[in-house]
Amino acid sequence: MADKAKSVSEFLEVFRCPYCKNSFRAVDLKSLKCPNNHTFDFAKQGYVNMMIRPSISHYNKALFEARQKMIMESHLYSLLHKEISNLIKEHLGESSSPSLILDAGCGEGSHLQKIIEEARNSSITGIGLDISKEGILMAAKKYKNLIWLVGDVANAPFVDQSFQIILNILSPSNYTEFKRLLAPNGLVMKVVPRSSYLKELREALLNDTEKKVYQNDDIVYLFKKHFQLKDVISLRYTKKLEQTELEHFVQMSPLSWTSNQADIEAFILKGFSEVTIDLDILIGLNKKNEEKSEVINNGKSMS
Repeated sequence: MADKAKSVSEFLEVFRCPYCKNSFRAVDLKSLKCPNNHTFDFAKQGYVNMMIRPSISHYNKALFEARQKMIMESHLYSLLHKEISNLIKEHLGESSSPSLILDAGCGEGSHLQKIIEEARNSSITGIGLDISKEGILMAAKKYKNLIWLVGDVANAPFVDQSFQIILNILSPSNYTEFKRLLAPNGLVMKVVPRSSYLKELREALLNDTEKKVYQNDDIVYLFKKHFQLKDVISLRYTKKLEQTELEHFVQMSPLSWTSNQADIEAFILKGFSEVTIDLDILIGLNKKNEEKSEVINNGKSMS
């Protein structure tokens, strides 16, 4: 815990109290305290819980464990991680200045961990923020080299213009906060599903009414309203999964929550199955004009 508190203390100037927006001071490498005595303690695992009201997350330990196995062991998203890390390298160039990357809605942290590993840049510090305490607890236990916070994307505990890059991977967004947090010339990279994303799982678990083709046009439109769209990079590939991987694949998806158990078992018992990853990476620059706050979801999350 002391090591993690020391890491946070190095970047103390970028944190602010989610209650009163004042700056923090570190207290005995155990707590963060603002001038109004709002205090946030480091958990023994090294993360800090900065939620100011109770939250309900439907994402449980089993889902996060399955997602962690798929990302770290099955390498289902390896091409996505490589693409994002290359974009980070390109954006930061040869600069050795300290750079902060925020993963807003990081879940159990595996996407951010893999991206930071791929970037291979010791000047980068990754910070993961998620509303789920269960997810952040798992991230803090597993990935000791990053900073993990339980917090609300709509009330992020950071000062203005703190981040060179904000990642938002298949997760809800708050664009007003993203614009506030983004440094001048910083980038937002939002990953959204395309029409064939996890189509095999949708076809197996959804009924005919629910199987309508997914489109991300509304998400792209809203992103362009708030950011100058620099580029859109599309990734589409397939990967074969073994039966044990298929179990984790189903468990990591909220699609399984309302699905028929017989359909789930039939999908898993297929043994080897090819699944499709079909994603857009939206790359945005901050617009100068401020617009009304809008919070969006990527529809029914599938990862």
